Amino acid sequence: MVEVVGVRFKSSGKIYFFDPSGLTIEAGTDVIVETARGLEYGKAVVGNRQVEEAKVVQPLKKVLRIATPDDHSKMVASQEKEESAKRICLEKIVERHLPMKLVGVDYSFDGSKVLFYFTAEGRVDFRELVKDLASVFKTRIELRQIGVRDEAKMLGGLGSCGRELCCASFLGDFEPVSIRMAKDQNLSLNPSKISGICGRLMCCLKYESYGYECGKKCKGAKTVENQPANPAPGAPKMVEKPLEGVPESPAIADIMTGECIEKAIEKEENE
Repeated sequence: MVEVVGVRFKSSGKIYFFDPSGLTIEAGTDVIVETARGLEYGKAVVGNRQVEEAKVVQPLKKVLRIATPDDHSKMVASQEKEESAKRICLEKIVERHLPMKLVGVDYSFDGSKVLFYFTAEGRVDFRELVKDLASVFKTRIELRQIGVRDEAKMLGGLGSCGRELCCASFLGDFEPVSIRMAKDQNLSLNPSKISGICGRLMCCLKYESYGYECGKKCKGAKTVENQPANPAPGAPKMVEKPLEGVPESPAIADIMTGECIEKAIEKEENE
């Protein structure tokens, strides 16, 4: 077993395990941790606890200290710089006529790196853009291309249900979703009905798929009526009765990876 704390860097981001370094850290405590990107400011959402070594990626990075008021002020100042950095980057993209859409900017806590997130239909040669940005910010620049689901997570919004997007509110990781899940639930296969604002299959299709899988596994299962452990001579024998109310469910298809919904439907129908 290994002692860890769980830290998040975004409100709905993934939880990462860190070595508490002997500190007692309660959930909700702001901390400064060591990461591959340098020092980062995060929030402990899981206090000290023991977990199996198999669930931990070694070597664990360490929690350096509990955040101080000065650390908090530094973090706020970095966030304020992000808006200015985004505006400058947009201007440079227009000047270079690059086919890319800037989504967000992330300053590292120690100011050693500025990370720009963007989406594009294909590969983009942004080497000259990096040089332009490095000359302005005088620090290390990194551009990272992300997918449309990550874009929706970063920007947020409201889903067709009228609630805040799951990915932007509580989902730490994206779960694989397949067109078969919609078929199993007897939903319309109209792409506009089962797609989120990102244009991909809605994450909530995954929520009920577990129930359908359980229904398939329980199909044909039987139960027995209660009977004493040592029945008297002549007592009726045990009677098997099929379970009632268990829905049938087809097998779950393979995960849909990157295909648009229309192509996925056509592929499955041909099969």
